[in-house]
Amino acid sequence: MAMRSDPIAAIATPPGRGGIGIIRLSGPAELASLLPALMGRQALVPRHAHYLPFLDADGAAIDQGLALWFEAPHSYTGEFVLELQGHGGPMVLRRLLARCLDVGRAIGLRLAEPGEFTERAFLNDRLDLAQAEAVADLIDAASEAAARGAAASLQGVFSREVNALAERILQLRLLVEATLDFPEEEIDFLEKYQAAATLAAIRATLAAIRAQARQGALLRDGMQVVLAGPPNVGKSSLLNALAGHEAAIVTDIPGTTRDRVVEQLSIEGVPLHVIDTAGLRATEDAVERLGIERSWASIEKADVILHLHDATRPEDNDALQREILGRVPPRTPVLQVYNKIDLLADGGEALAAGVRDLASLERGGVLLISVRQDQGLDALRARLLELAGWVPGGESPYLARERHLQALAVAEEHLEMAAEHAAADDRVLDLFAEELRLAHLALGEITGQVTSDDLLGAIFSRFCIGK
Repeated sequence: MAMRSDPIAAIATPPGRGGIGIIRLSGPAELASLLPALMGRQALVPRHAHYLPFLDADGAAIDQGLALWFEAPHSYTGEFVLELQGHGGPMVLRRLLARCLDVGRAIGLRLAEPGEFTERAFLNDRLDLAQAEAVADLIDAASEAAARGAAASLQGVFSREVNALAERILQLRLLVEATLDFPEEEIDFLEKYQAAATLAAIRATLAAIRAQARQGALLRDGMQVVLAGPPNVGKSSLLNALAGHEAAIVTDIPGTTRDRVVEQLSIEGVPLHVIDTAGLRATEDAVERLGIERSWASIEKADVILHLHDATRPEDNDALQREILGRVPPRTPVLQVYNKIDLLADGGEALAAGVRDLASLERGGVLLISVRQDQGLDALRARLLELAGWVPGGESPYLARERHLQALAVAEEHLEMAAEHAAADDRVLDLFAEELRLAHLALGEITGQVTSDDLLGAIFSRFCIGK
């Protein structure tokens, strides 16, 4: 991606009213030429807060606040940066931004694109690509655990682990390629330098990083859980119980839920997107039928499906159970949840015995609960975490994205191929070296040492303007 040095400006705080609003400008040293017109000062002491008025074209104060000046390369973007911190009224900020753009027209000042400040920080080596992505993840964090993980990634925890692993692969590559350059010495490289043992240790480290990254990706993206089943089995009641408040309307009238109800919640810091769907049944009601169609669309895209049954009529939706299992991919867990066990005389003991064999056959298992009596809900929460692959006490110290997981998987595949070459009777060192090179490149994609302009554009375009 080509480096752009033209000066940029944007509002760096969210839209709406607030106590504080920030205008951020970044660019070359010519940015200092705007100071006299904007605040009547020829210069500002770098990295010091100055309380002064922000002036319009007539010299009247638009607002009064703090101005901070950062000289390159000691700034967020690595360029010269001016931050104006005033009151957070939308009109005040729009007037101040317009004034900055007007004064800066002579030096080519323009409105920043989404994520352009962070993009410049990356291009100026203030952040690597994983750290740059962590900026957006920290802003979007939906739980305390996710925020901690994003902060760790921003501080470079993930990048340091990846870079350290890449360096170990590089050192092994150098030894292999040195052997290829001097074949006349007839050095048995794989044995003398214990290449197989070194490679095994590298693969073990990569496996540990992948496990942590999967936890981090779960913290970042969460899991989509769909509540499915016929009307009046307790889907909306279960949603309310998991959410801890009345998120969905509950009545005894079948078909109360006509459309999807989505609730964001977390269990042990893992974000869950729980979707209550319309009861699945044959109906002549056009509105309800549309809701049922949307229910099936949600079911087919779910990460986990909770198929709710009425424990007092466990056989009523066997056909529906088969249809759900037939519509979703084989990898999608479908947990059979029998609700209303408090209405059974034996508390569900006979039902539990009857479905025990079924539990070993279904993809998600079977749970017996009573939403009304709060029975089995803790077990349900624990099972959801288990299905998500969450390891209690094994929280990732950093967040990760799907592209990070893909890069780690590619690196692992190439290291596996390298191990096969190392173990073969006809050891081919050039193939061994090539697999190490490809694994090294895959890890470089995570931090941006190896990347494409298209990837950078896709990443930074999702940032908010001003960040």
